[in-house]
Amino acid sequence: MISRHAIALRSVVCLAACASEPALAQGSVTLYGNVDEALVYTNNQNGKSNEYMRNGNLYASKFGFKGAEPLGSGLSAIFDLQEGFDPGTGAQQSAGLAFNRYAFVGLQDTRAGTLTLGRQYTPYYLLAGTLGPVTYLTGATGAHPGDIDGFDTDIRSNSSVTYTSPTIAGLRGSVQYGFGGVAGSMKSGSLFSAALRFDSGPLAIGAGYLRMNNTEYSGGFDPAASATFPHSALNSGYLSARTVQHVAALATYTIGNLLLGVNYSNVLYRPGGHSLFTDTAVFNTYGALASYRITTPFEISGGYSYTRASTSNGIHDAARYQQVSLRELYHLSKRTTLYTLQAYQHASGQTLGANGAGDIIDALPIVGDSQNTTPSSTNNQFVAMFGLAISF
Repeated sequence: MISRHAIALRSVVCLAACASEPALAQGSVTLYGNVDEALVYTNNQNGKSNEYMRNGNLYASKFGFKGAEPLGSGLSAIFDLQEGFDPGTGAQQSAGLAFNRYAFVGLQDTRAGTLTLGRQYTPYYLLAGTLGPVTYLTGATGAHPGDIDGFDTDIRSNSSVTYTSPTIAGLRGSVQYGFGGVAGSMKSGSLFSAALRFDSGPLAIGAGYLRMNNTEYSGGFDPAASATFPHSALNSGYLSARTVQHVAALATYTIGNLLLGVNYSNVLYRPGGHSLFTDTAVFNTYGALASYRITTPFEISGGYSYTRASTSNGIHDAARYQQVSLRELYHLSKRTTLYTLQAYQHASGQTLGANGAGDIIDALPIVGDSQNTTPSSTNNQFVAMFGLAISF
């Protein structure tokens, strides 16, 4: 028979052992994601109409793991890993990248802010770009032509360090540096981004800056550089730029069920010794949008954008792009949404082809960022989608 003293001793030993183990129950890991697929009609893709399936139109098809472990005194260790995929084929969105969308680890303090390291989105997008057309019209058909100004989730920074401040009186800021990894030249292939965001009741204002540096790579923009950004017929003649710079200002204002927004972006492609063009190329985009929740499950959004390029590098009739986008949503539940998208774009003027200076071509329309590799062969392009998106 076991004595009371023995039972008490065993209890003390058990409690001591439990206390010595890490407090794993205090941490958390969450699996999350979206599955999104649609039927698509495009009136002209490189000269022919097309009917096909496309994923990630309303929400990017993705899954991820994120976690946090409280360390005490308001400090937590955090991480987030996210991969995109195509539910139509089961393939990775980017072959060879297990977590292509982002992968970072960091520390978060309720008073001092957040410091993260890894592959990340830029402050330019997170604090400013999210007030733009992609949030309310989608990137597939609502992003400005070819996502020329990076308001969608196309720009990511490898090997980057980001600091984001806490929100004080509605204002927060963030700054990021992406290492290029070129020996002997810290600037080569690097990225720098900074942004401010102000939220006060119905008003939200964001401003962002982004500078992406190329290396001495002569084949375009070095794929080994920190930055990745979208390529299309809009900017194919300028991919050999020494630097690519984005500046943007955006704002939204909410009145009951109605949200109104305006946005502006300025994109510069600056040449260098290895560039295939000689003059700085400029793209200015002006946009407006509105989103209205008609009933609890149904909402509609619309937007217009005008993009104009500069008359440089032998071009006298500058490229111009006008786009109208619509989005209709019916929420079957908090997680499941039926959607329809429509967009029309008209292009005029001229731009540079992939061979750079001397290769002057007619500007081709590219609706949103869903047609970056399939521009229309005429001055117009129309895209319509009907899809289903589920979040988990």
